[in-house]
Amino acid sequence: MTKTSGHIDWFILLSVVGLMLFSVAFVYSASSSFAMVKFGSSEKLFWNHAVRVLIGLGAIILFARIDYHKWEKFTTPILLLALCCLVFVLVTGIKVKGAARWIHIGFINFQPSEFVKFALVLHISALAAAAKDYISDFRTGMLPLLIWIMITCGLVAAQPNLSTASVIFLITAIIMFVGNAPLKKLGLIAAGGFVMAAIYAVSAPYRLKRILAFIGSGEGTASEVINYQLQQAVIAFGNGGIFGVGPGQSLQRDFFLPESYGDFVFAVVGEEYGFFGVLLIITAFGIILWRGFNVAKNAPDLFGRLLAVGITVTLALYAFINAGVTCGVLPTTGLPMPFISYGGSSVFFSAAAVGTLLNISAQAGVYPNKSK
Repeated sequence: MTKTSGHIDWFILLSVVGLMLFSVAFVYSASSSFAMVKFGSSEKLFWNHAVRVLIGLGAIILFARIDYHKWEKFTTPILLLALCCLVFVLVTGIKVKGAARWIHIGFINFQPSEFVKFALVLHISALAAAAKDYISDFRTGMLPLLIWIMITCGLVAAQPNLSTASVIFLITAIIMFVGNAPLKKLGLIAAGGFVMAAIYAVSAPYRLKRILAFIGSGEGTASEVINYQLQQAVIAFGNGGIFGVGPGQSLQRDFFLPESYGDFVFAVVGEEYGFFGVLLIITAFGIILWRGFNVAKNAPDLFGRLLAVGITVTLALYAFINAGVTCGVLPTTGLPMPFISYGGSSVFFSAAAVGTLLNISAQAGVYPNKSK
């Protein structure tokens, strides 16, 4: 534990807790029909998610009480552990829809990519803070960071999970930018990363079909499935209108909308709670983004600043990309909506990250600001 000002950012805490608590109702409504057919009980997935939310709330409390400085000396072993999990899942992981993304431990299904994205944020923040005096030098300042980033993104992409790998790359580039890495060099690195991602994206037929389906020129079964999913999500938003059809009254969840309680739960929210429900969720993430950057601005040191930026950007990017995918303005990615989509790994690690962000906020003004 550490001495803190005691003033955690209540805007962040209340926004996150509100999203998590309401997600229980969202998931129940979106999953009840599927759960009845699959498990013989409409409440099966509801209780699974409710337990995970409780664990997530506990993680917020726990990590908010741990001095974030204590993580700084352990970032390398934490990231190495996460990378070992990625390697392990490639060898023995459970395949879902052709991708090896899960580790099965007893009754727990664990998704390492959710762990590694925050482990990398933690490690890159520590490395960038340590290299603040020479980060503009590519060989000694930027290259060590890029090696970790490319190893991590490469292992995630190999699952295959190109969307998560691309977002992780973007998040770490933003951390490096805030850490005063030269914009010109970052631009060249980003351009190289974009070319590599584009080549990888078209290297497999199913990924190419997904891209073609999004731009409206795809043909075949895969494109039809992707278009069907997006069409059903858009129909859900249309049904909801301004005020929604009411809690538990969704029509699209009943076997029309695939992944209705997972990646596309936002569409069910739009149908049942309408434009105002969608606006409330987007506003909650907007508050998290605003207050998260405020925490970064007032962090007591550069490590805290970079870590706060990394956590905030991760949560906001995942939320806004998921919303964009669900509304049909972005290609289908498979990224969950933080705190709302069904899934224990995402809920737990996002909650732990928020707890760390709250600890940073509580230490603002306690130590001399060394971030400049």
